[in-house]
Amino acid sequence: MSALYPSLEDLKVDQAIQAQAQAAPRMPALPAQETAVSQSSVLYPNLAELENYMGLSLSSQEVQQNLPQILEGAHTAVSGPSPGQVVAPLSGNSLGARRAEIKPGVREIHLCKDERGKTGLRLRAIDKGLFVQLVQANTPASLVGLRFGDQILQIDGCDCAGWSTEKAHRAVKKASAKKIIMVVRDRPLQRTVTMHKDSTGHVGFVIKKGKVVSVVKGSSAARNGLLTNHCVCEVNGQNVIGLKDKEVTEILAMAGNVVTLTVIPTVIYEHMVKKLSPTLLHHTMDHSIPDV
Repeated sequence: MSALYPSLEDLKVDQAIQAQAQAAPRMPALPAQETAVSQSSVLYPNLAELENYMGLSLSSQEVQQNLPQILEGAHTAVSGPSPGQVVAPLSGNSLGARRAEIKPGVREIHLCKDERGKTGLRLRAIDKGLFVQLVQANTPASLVGLRFGDQILQIDGCDCAGWSTEKAHRAVKKASAKKIIMVVRDRPLQRTVTMHKDSTGHVGFVIKKGKVVSVVKGSSAARNGLLTNHCVCEVNGQNVIGLKDKEVTEILAMAGNVVTLTVIPTVIYEHMVKKLSPTLLHHTMDHSIPDV
């Protein structure tokens, strides 16, 4: 099992670092940085030749901050990353990637109702499974971290497989106002793609009505496998469903150099938001930035 990388750029930069480290495992220590975690000097590969790699205008300091530190005098053998280890020399400090992470496994949440008896949650049955269709802003559902596309496996101990949308809403309506126990799987129909802005501030794709309609050849979006005919659900973990393209573009512009998109095939998205008006999605969907 090989190491895992958030992006192709992370993989290529790590390979270059490993090659340099094997060729010259003992480099002079760089001057101590203000953000260093220790006063001891540390050893880093010389990353000068990685500047402008893939059009990214890389900062050696930025890469070094994401590398494991090797104390001077330590006799650690030079080796590659461990199998299955996530290696991110470029994306390691990205809050957006952590916010967007689709975690494996299932989790239990405790949901309540507000003073009006509402949870702020709409559900939809798809292929014998039950999924979150809408999470309204500033509601109990948003406060417990439910997101568009999460799969609900159980409600108060009852398996939801095969339930209709109407049966699910009846179960939530009849449940206790103080505590509804749900078992949830994170967004199984969606995936994340981590990309890096080039020197002009672009990652290389075009959206129209929330859908990826083209990908620029040679761009980070193309390198990392972003596909057309997919709808953008999140930018760095922030839900953008229902927002106008101009608003999504503004969020992308402010997103920093590392951008993680959460996308879903358009055919599935259209089925999930069926019977929801664009106005409802735009004005009631929770578009807040989630906590890490």
